Amino acid sequence: MKAWFTIASGVAWLLSAQEPGVPVATPEPPKPVVLQNAGKPMLVPYACPEEDMQWAGMACTEEDPCPVFLELAAVETAGNRMFAAGNIHGSSTTLYSVLLASEDAGKTWTESNARLRGSGFDHIQFADFETGWISGHLLHPLTRDPFLLITSDGGRTWRQQPVFSESRAGMMEQFWFDSKKNGTMLIESGESGKHELYESMNGGESWMLREVSDRPIRTKKPLRPANEDLRIRAHAASKSYRIERKQGERWNVVASFLVPIAQCRPAPRQEPPPPPEELAAPEKPVPADIQGPPPLPARPSKPPSLKK
Repeated sequence: MKAWFTIASGVAWLLSAQEPGVPVATPEPPKPVVLQNAGKPMLVPYACPEEDMQWAGMACTEEDPCPVFLELAAVETAGNRMFAAGNIHGSSTTLYSVLLASEDAGKTWTESNARLRGSGFDHIQFADFETGWISGHLLHPLTRDPFLLITSDGGRTWRQQPVFSESRAGMMEQFWFDSKKNGTMLIESGESGKHELYESMNGGESWMLREVSDRPIRTKKPLRPANEDLRIRAHAASKSYRIERKQGERWNVVASFLVPIAQCRPAPRQEPPPPPEELAAPEKPVPADIQGPPPLPARPSKPPSLKK
């Protein structure tokens, strides 16, 4: 007991004797890129990191770069906010999910959720101005593990909620919430090809299996379609996706995003620095047998005369 008290006292003395530490400033996270809508298709940035190219098995060269594309699949509003969801993909591999958001009727856009590698988003629904869901899947190397992004603050923040407790193949065909709590989901199982109907009574936190069929399941009441006043349309001339809002009988462009967003190339090889210059070798002594005769000693000079 005495020994413990002595050790504890010593540690306390050392801690008290130390000068107060200077707080270390933590680096700020990078600010989100703000896309300005100037009437032309906006470019969602993608930097082609070497890690992504290796992970996706992209055989890119300087002469034959790998194209990367943006795909938008869903658009929805919640009050004054607008959301567009989809993915970033190469020629054969989905790289990341992407969720774009605007709070000023499409004038500026930012990404409101971190990109999820190998995933894509499909559908968006809001039950009110605050509560909403986005469906997603892992798409690499195959479609599996459906999940929901859930928000309770109007899309300012999102959290990921898996549908199944264990990893399994399959995709979410459709979902719909009649209220903030009651939801219906249709799953196509990738393992058996069967169709499954699930229901949730807690806003998508958990799901109960209600029906399994070899054929597509028809729900007792039709699932409501997405917002009929908004749509995403591919525009070939500008190579972009257009978000359009219906006003009367016309569809007006709210914003547009370029489909081709990057050309991935391998990073330039770092040439090794040139070797340091070789030091000049010291002069070797000349062998005695080839040396010439030794120099004659210098004649001593005469002392100055004292005679006048």
